[in-house]
Amino acid sequence: MKVYADNAATTYLSRTARDKFIECLDEFNGNPNSLHSDGQRTQEELDRARAIVAECINAAKPNEIYFTSGGSEADNQALISAARGLKAKGKKHLVTLNIEHHAILHTMAKLEKEGFEVTFLAPESNGIVDVKKVEDAIREDTALVSIMFANNEMGAIQPIPEIGKICKEKGVLFHTDAVQAAGHLPIDVQAMNIDMLSMSGHKFHGPKGVGVLYARNGIRLVNVIEGGAQERGKRAGTVNVPAIAAMAAALKEATDNMDANMSRVRALRDRLIDGLKDIPYSQLNGDPVKRLPGNVNWSFEGVEGESLLLHLDMYGIECSSGSACTSESLDPSHVLTGMGVPVEAAHGSLRFSLDIENDEEQVDYIIEKVHDVVARYRAMSPYWEDLENGTREHCVPEYWSK
Repeated sequence: MKVYADNAATTYLSRTARDKFIECLDEFNGNPNSLHSDGQRTQEELDRARAIVAECINAAKPNEIYFTSGGSEADNQALISAARGLKAKGKKHLVTLNIEHHAILHTMAKLEKEGFEVTFLAPESNGIVDVKKVEDAIREDTALVSIMFANNEMGAIQPIPEIGKICKEKGVLFHTDAVQAAGHLPIDVQAMNIDMLSMSGHKFHGPKGVGVLYARNGIRLVNVIEGGAQERGKRAGTVNVPAIAAMAAALKEATDNMDANMSRVRALRDRLIDGLKDIPYSQLNGDPVKRLPGNVNWSFEGVEGESLLLHLDMYGIECSSGSACTSESLDPSHVLTGMGVPVEAAHGSLRFSLDIENDEEQVDYIIEKVHDVVARYRAMSPYWEDLENGTREHCVPEYWSK
């Protein structure tokens, strides 16, 4: 059986997105910046896509939507714009989480080298930040708070409306990396007081290489790509209209069917969690309820996540041992260690990310094979033998006994 359970890394292109992409290749081949008929027809298609995206997140106006190459570029532009834009007003302090995507963390490190001060907050053991910690971290010179909507590795959903309310009350810009949330969780940038938001098309069945930066009107964006007047002068480069239109179509489809789709995916997620609970010395990472509908991040003592991953792949089960953006790193997940998971447990973690293409038969197959593979590796492990005969103690017993 083939089971794709790595949707947090990327999703398959939907039929709706594929059809829109091909339609644009056939019907809207002009450059939208050209003044001739083909160019203006293509511009109209681009405008339709911008309006669709704005509607899906309840942006006030379509001109608050800027198209990018993906979530990483959107994250970079949001952080750099807020920091450099408010530097002249003496705002040189930024707040974020230590479990953010590296597109945020690396940009924050870059800004630190430019003289900005960054406060990195740690979440609670369930992966969710205490709102009071965010409030207490905000200072008179704080320019921006950037807290991800939902974590890409262990799925915890952050209290975005509450954080947005605090930031608005204190007059601080609020950005959220919503790459994992868009198309899977309801987003209302006005009700949630979100000033800037990042999305990536391939996380909700759109094409790769295209994303969105929402920036509330009144925020002055700083260019990270120079060379042309596209995207109202804020993002140079010939606009990829087929990919943008396909992304907009995928987002609308996901948003329109969100309640039914996510209810079904959530049931599959909970079925998988229930099926893994009886594996001794194993543990779910992240909040069991306030998590992405399809995310299951699980740690197993005595085995390496990469070994489990490769063995499961032999059975046709495709999952991951963490973020696809750091898959070549041998270090334990910064997300898991950042929320207090022991290093030994972080090394033995797997992430299953389910979506609407999965079904109960596939989930049961995952459960069966995970049981088999974990038992097989433990049977071959001298470390596990020492644990079983009592010559070695289990690492951090309080973690495994949760």
